[in-house]
Amino acid sequence: MTIRKMTAPMIIGMIVMMTFGLVDTFFIGMLGTQELAAISFTFPVTFTVISLNIGLGIGTSAVIAKQLGANKQSQAKETATGALMLTMLMAILLAVLGVCTVDLVFSLMGANQTLLVYIREYMVVWYGAGIFLSMPMVGNSVLRASGDTKTPSFVMASSGLVNVILDPVLIFGFGPIPAMGIQGAALATLIAWGLGLIYILYILAVQRQLIEPRLLNWQELKRSSGDILRIGLPAAGANMLTPISTGVVTAIIAGYGPSAVAAWGVGGRLESIASIVVLSLSMSLPPFISQNLGANKLQRASEAFSVCVKFVLLWQALIFVIIALLSHPIANVFTDEPDVASIIVLFLVIVPLGYGFQGVTILANSSFNAMHMPMSALILNVIRLFVFIVPFSYIGSVYFDLKGLFWGAVLANLVVGCIAFLWFKKVLKTQMAIEEIKKELI
Repeated sequence: MTIRKMTAPMIIGMIVMMTFGLVDTFFIGMLGTQELAAISFTFPVTFTVISLNIGLGIGTSAVIAKQLGANKQSQAKETATGALMLTMLMAILLAVLGVCTVDLVFSLMGANQTLLVYIREYMVVWYGAGIFLSMPMVGNSVLRASGDTKTPSFVMASSGLVNVILDPVLIFGFGPIPAMGIQGAALATLIAWGLGLIYILYILAVQRQLIEPRLLNWQELKRSSGDILRIGLPAAGANMLTPISTGVVTAIIAGYGPSAVAAWGVGGRLESIASIVVLSLSMSLPPFISQNLGANKLQRASEAFSVCVKFVLLWQALIFVIIALLSHPIANVFTDEPDVASIIVLFLVIVPLGYGFQGVTILANSSFNAMHMPMSALILNVIRLFVFIVPFSYIGSVYFDLKGLFWGAVLANLVVGCIAFLWFKKVLKTQMAIEEIKKELI
């Protein structure tokens, strides 16, 4: 099956990259609970920046895949070049804005003055890293749109490996290199993705010739960016809502103290690992759907979506069982503090139960973007996060403390997963009916 061939390399790459992300958290945890809590506060904000890049990548992939499906090679090349230029400009703007608002944003999230010192050290450097991170992410989307998922996986894995090698050196110091603490982790990320940027530009411009070997003029940039922004901005908005809602939930959890925030941060990183297959499918399925949309083969796209949903539900059920059984050993790896460990265990035996239905929503969301329906994806995410996740989590915390918060998230994911599946299948059915009518009229 084409989807399986496209997804397998993505899974391998993401396993390697996210495993290195866990190692990053492990090293920071060795500095202490305060540092671990500080880095946990940064996750919603750093993922907001990453979400913008994901959104632009979704728009890039959807547009280029459709152009390639319609055999418009030169147009796809110009679009890819414009996407990279646009991404760089937006990343610089976001970095400047982020540096200027560090104290304001994290104070609103509930960080105290002690944690703000660590957060400031980390984020000022990380925002610079975000500039280098943005272009490889969108460049990888160009490669996936052309059907190549192996190279993006290699780029992700290589950058992650460089990051994890540099982490202990820069965090704890080595030889003439001084110990930089939490700031060293951010610097490791900056260096790793800076190298990733050089590599991905070489592949796109020299090896594959998928982009123009020059900067586009204003008219070309405006022409190539139009469709990307039409899909990419709503997609970015939809993705950015996730860390925003996570920030709201983090603020609720901050009321339970630094131990709870530290545990929440570890749980979030483990969630990324547990959702690797879903995230990989959400990157490989959209180009497949967009190419079949361009070739007027929607029945094939519908069948692929249904198969992916069934697989995700079964797979995530298995992941839940494994995580629940290993919850105590996992918690002990990340902390020696009994309070933090107990909350990590509580998280791991409850929250992963909803990952399967969360995966269905993620697939539907990415598939809406692949169908060039970004507003539907945005609306679905708004419903998921602000009609269900945040309210259910808050109500659960009011009546049953942290345990209620975690169960509220599970129930919300279950309801939204069902809504997402039925909605997207209805859209596909309607679109196929329209195509049939067009054929009859011709």
